[in-house]
Amino acid sequence: MFRLSFLPRAVSRAVAWCFLLAAFPALALDTPMAPNEAGLTPIERLGKRIFEDKTLSSPAGVSCASCHDAATAFQGVNGSPVPAVALGSKPQSLGRRNTPTIMYSSFAPPFGFIDDKDEDTGKVEKVPAGGQFLDGRANDLLAQFEGPLLDPLEMNAPSKRFAVEAVRDGAYAALAKEVYGEKVFDDRDKAFERLAQAVVAFESSARFHPFASKFDEYLRGNAQLTAQEKKGFALFTDPRKGNCIACHVGKEDSHNPQDWLFTDFTYDALGGPRNTAIAATATAPDLGLCKRPGLDKAAPKGFEIDSVCGAFKVPTLRNVAVTGPWLHNGVFTKLRDVVAFYATRDTDPARWYPKNEKGKTEKFDDLPANYRENVNRDEIPYDRKPGQKPRLSERDIDAITAFLETLTDRPQPATSP
Repeated sequence: MFRLSFLPRAVSRAVAWCFLLAAFPALALDTPMAPNEAGLTPIERLGKRIFEDKTLSSPAGVSCASCHDAATAFQGVNGSPVPAVALGSKPQSLGRRNTPTIMYSSFAPPFGFIDDKDEDTGKVEKVPAGGQFLDGRANDLLAQFEGPLLDPLEMNAPSKRFAVEAVRDGAYAALAKEVYGEKVFDDRDKAFERLAQAVVAFESSARFHPFASKFDEYLRGNAQLTAQEKKGFALFTDPRKGNCIACHVGKEDSHNPQDWLFTDFTYDALGGPRNTAIAATATAPDLGLCKRPGLDKAAPKGFEIDSVCGAFKVPTLRNVAVTGPWLHNGVFTKLRDVVAFYATRDTDPARWYPKNEKGKTEKFDDLPANYRENVNRDEIPYDRKPGQKPRLSERDIDAITAFLETLTDRPQPATSP
């Protein structure tokens, strides 16, 4: 039985360098620019306005930007009373899952299966990778656009036609016509796809991947890490200590920031604690990848769908310090706790999990018992037993946390058009 419990670094790198970038021609337009549109091409400007358009929800008032706030690396909850999940357009409509950042998401390859070679045995298996959302249910950014738009718990638009007509009758219809032609709205289906392409263009612009962190400047030779940050980086890449780089990959011999995306786009089951604040998952646990629509058709012959229940896409760690809460269910509100969980989940499970009615620690309590075997328990630093010494000390945890804080993109000055 295949389980997503070991992802060799060589495979991680092979996936991570499969970049998906949308390229669009710049068009000469006379449409006045809205605030903060300097430096964007016309199609990116159109995508930005769609992204920020609160008339596309039903009732009006929620846009893509409501839950993907530029101030927090395009992540957020739209003022939700439950910090782990976003508030939708309808009163009391709450999501089931933590909102992921969409920064650097344009680099993800389309959803598919890639070769996973065991470096010890040489055996090759197919593992899922790529796609958008934490469960990969959208093949790419183009498919991702309609998900939140039509989701009753999010923007709740009644149809694609509704969104097209809202843009047609809205304040920037002229910009859409200048980009795509006067007849852009005549065919509603084609119009929706073109509007989605504009959003993809915006989400693929440099605003979503500026490579402007302290770590990027360190790679370029323009900044120095502190002693603690440097120690954290060493622990992060050490295969016998943090081993974070096994999934949050970077090309260790490269000084090019684009070789450091800090994700291999694969899926892993971490067995994070249940977040009791998310009412929706109390009776219906979030099983992640195995519930992806069409997974059975996309999977190679012999692939066991149940083997990936509880697995979620490995997120980029870029901007991780400002995109809390963390994990797919937002159970952690402090970044250091996430690192400490990785280090001590198996050596001190009582630190993270509740006790059951028999007084025993209920490890992996957010998963049904029949899926707990899917949790990654073989790969370092998870290869420890209760009472054993963790791979990382408390000082090591502090150092890795300090390093992760160097991955936050710094604000960029506006560029003149």
